[in-house]
Amino acid sequence: MSAASCHLSKDQFLCSICLDVFTDPVSTPCGHNFCKNCISQHWDISERFECPMCKKMFYTKTELQINSFISDMVSQFRHETQQKSTSSSSSEQQAAKPGEVPCDICTGTKLKALKSCLVCLASYCQTHLELHLTMKGLKRHQLIDPEENLEGRMCMKHDKPLELFCKTDQTCVCMLCSVIDHKTHEFAPLREEYEEKKAELGKTEAEIEQMIQKRRLKIRKIKKSVKMSKDAADREKAKGVRVFSALRKTLRRRMNELIKEMEDKQETTEKQDEGFIKDLEQEISELMKRSSEVEQLSHSKDHLYLLQSFSSLKAAPTTKDWTKVSIHPPSYEGTVVRVVDHVKETLSKDMKKLFDAELKRVQQYAVDVTLDPHTAHPYLILSRNGKQVHCGDRRKKRPDNPERFLVFLCVLGKQSFSSGRFFFEVQVKEKTRWILGVFRESVNRKKKITPSPEKGYWTVGVYENICVALEDPEVRLPLQSGFEKVGVFVDYEEGLVSFYDADHAALIYSFTGCSFTGKLYPLFCPGVNDDDNSAPLIICPVNQSVRSFSMRKF
Repeated sequence: MSAASCHLSKDQFLCSICLDVFTDPVSTPCGHNFCKNCISQHWDISERFECPMCKKMFYTKTELQINSFISDMVSQFRHETQQKSTSSSSSEQQAAKPGEVPCDICTGTKLKALKSCLVCLASYCQTHLELHLTMKGLKRHQLIDPEENLEGRMCMKHDKPLELFCKTDQTCVCMLCSVIDHKTHEFAPLREEYEEKKAELGKTEAEIEQMIQKRRLKIRKIKKSVKMSKDAADREKAKGVRVFSALRKTLRRRMNELIKEMEDKQETTEKQDEGFIKDLEQEISELMKRSSEVEQLSHSKDHLYLLQSFSSLKAAPTTKDWTKVSIHPPSYEGTVVRVVDHVKETLSKDMKKLFDAELKRVQQYAVDVTLDPHTAHPYLILSRNGKQVHCGDRRKKRPDNPERFLVFLCVLGKQSFSSGRFFFEVQVKEKTRWILGVFRESVNRKKKITPSPEKGYWTVGVYENICVALEDPEVRLPLQSGFEKVGVFVDYEEGLVSFYDADHAALIYSFTGCSFTGKLYPLFCPGVNDDDNSAPLIICPVNQSVRSFSMRKF
């Protein structure tokens, strides 16, 4: 019986309507077997009462009774199948873990599903999948990898598998949708559209991978920049330690020299005074001895002895004329001042060396700047090579393009910078008024303003023998013998704009903590033309002793 049922299970225990094992099997008068519910529903929706297998007609709806024999066989089959499934699963299959799709047929412990059927809308383990792999009617069913939400693969409107892709609406549809709701649209089989979209995803994946690689490269560059910055900071710290150690050593040496100088003076004075005191004490001792002898002689009653000794005792003893000896304590006034002046001189020499090194460091970022005639104020006259500018006597007729300054008497460089470092030098010799610096591109060039960093100007200028940093308010700077050549250095990321006296390697002024946005342009203002300010501003090459880099646009 068991062997027979196992043999029959492959061919005889399936309902031809639901294609599943019989549930409450019934037999029609023609001898075919169906699930009671399946044949009842079939006849309910059909206009005729006929057998789904042989198409034999019945004139009345036959009252169907459960076939107890087949029902027993089905029960035996289910029992043996479950035992076989349990035995097989214990040796070959595993129970479904959280996140895995379980078999819908297994009772008790749910095994891991191997496939899902889009027709049956069920998932099957290896044992329960066997019928779909062997039965002729079930082989036509579409099997897919295990899917938990099989309802999502069915058309909600027509309860049919989603087999087509509507290119017009970019959605998955069933066969009925294609002829009813989307009949004028363009379609493609799901597999064809799948391959196309998969190819697109491959391109997207390649693009994303390229983006990842670019960002990894950017990270490497940033790390390299951080390392370079750290190395530069370490070098500057080491330099600072050396400078201040040398300064501390110099100050300590000068302090020791000062102390020794005063101690030597004091020691000399003390030795001299001790000599005077010793001589005076010696003379006092001799005088006291003479005084004692005189006193004894004055009390003598021997007439002859007094007369004989009188002459020698009356004579003045040999002593120094102390009225001519002056005691002058040493003067220490001005000693400290002289030492401090000497230290200042030493520091000035050291500062000169430092500024020489600093200027050479920033000069390595030299760029080739050329004046832009499209930005020049109508009064300004530029040289043909774009390296010189001075103020003319008459206003030139020039187009009022957006880049041109109409109020502020200045001109910009052609080159713009939005990152990195750059440096340029300008000759200001024989000029009494000028302004130099950098300018933010987005600032309005048609209005009258007072330049300041808040308004997009980072500039230094000279007028009426006064040097100023154009802050708000302006900062007056020392103008010693006048400048002949001014260097302008910008570190965009650091937010730094520094101005140097390029001939004397001295720092004029620095704008620090600047927050730059957008492009920066070099700015030149030669000042109004008159008798003592007719000389031009000249963009000159950086000292050839320093390696100059070609201009770079950042």
